[in-house]
Amino acid sequence: MNKNLKSLTDAGVSIWLDDLSRERIESGNLEDLIQNYSVRGVTTNPTIFAAALKGSSYGEAMEVERSLGSSAGQAIANVTSADVAAACDIFNGVYFESHGVDGRVSIEVEPGLANDAAGTISQALELYALVNRENVMIKIPATIPGLEAITAVTAAGISVNVTLIFSIDRYSQVIDAYLEGLKQALSAGKDLSKIHSVASFFVSRVDTEVDARLISLGKPDLKSKAALANAQLAYELFLARFQGSAWNELSASGANLQRPLMASTGVKDPALPDTLYVTELVSKNIVNTMPEKTMMATADHGVIPSESVISSFETAKRVLADIAAAGVNMQEVTDLLEKEGVEKFIVSWGELVETVEQSLKGSN
Repeated sequence: MNKNLKSLTDAGVSIWLDDLSRERIESGNLEDLIQNYSVRGVTTNPTIFAAALKGSSYGEAMEVERSLGSSAGQAIANVTSADVAAACDIFNGVYFESHGVDGRVSIEVEPGLANDAAGTISQALELYALVNRENVMIKIPATIPGLEAITAVTAAGISVNVTLIFSIDRYSQVIDAYLEGLKQALSAGKDLSKIHSVASFFVSRVDTEVDARLISLGKPDLKSKAALANAQLAYELFLARFQGSAWNELSASGANLQRPLMASTGVKDPALPDTLYVTELVSKNIVNTMPEKTMMATADHGVIPSESVISSFETAKRVLADIAAAGVNMQEVTDLLEKEGVEKFIVSWGELVETVEQSLKGSN
């Protein structure tokens, strides 16, 4: 087992791989990452599957879909859910050993449904049935309509990965949506101990947007600080919200924490340390979903502290205050990033549909 990644796990961070493909499953690579690199889960999104389905390992699957007369949408659902189900099976050991906390594989609803609560709920239920594995998580974006869907899908007893969270305020609303879903699930007689959730708080994209604004404002000294400060204060909110009488009552009925998941943790600025969004986000009950490149950089030369978040709260507050004083409106930034995040996934979904349509026609 890689020493650095084991240290990260021992410090309370669950390492999830931000990638999945049939080749990774069939080659034994995913199993190797579990055994030797402490990988405890997998996340997927339309961009990941758009890249994966361009690979050569899907030819036979596409022939099957062609013979069935599947539409591109049906073929995508069938093929990606099969990959997710296979990955869920590979993670069974981690799932049972961790009592359902880890060993999770996420699959996302179509990004075009981001502002359609009813459509999101319907597709979430369909994906859950299609994958048919207890350790699947359905990814739902944290848009305003998405909040309604998060509550409804949680209430149905399904584990949810809430994605595309950029602001502390929206994260608080996501927690509200999860807690309401748990209350409804409890009222409906669902087993709360089987329901898990993570809240995916995006990191690197915040720095990319804020840094560009700081440079234009002549404040380069504040660069590369916003994303970590934002993520660290998200963890402070997590600690504050999952305590007290209301939470204790749900916890006593078997409810699980909705863990904060640090997403988009690959460093985009080459001037920064390539493990920055890993080593500075170490604390208990954090999930960090990493691109393989970031994970291997951490395995190779990451310096893992025992804790790096709680000790940073006051500094993080000062950083965001300084950035606001410099003229950067963080609400405007996070609203823009949410909008762009949905739009980017819609573009990727379009690429995915186009790739599959060509495959179904028998084109290369």
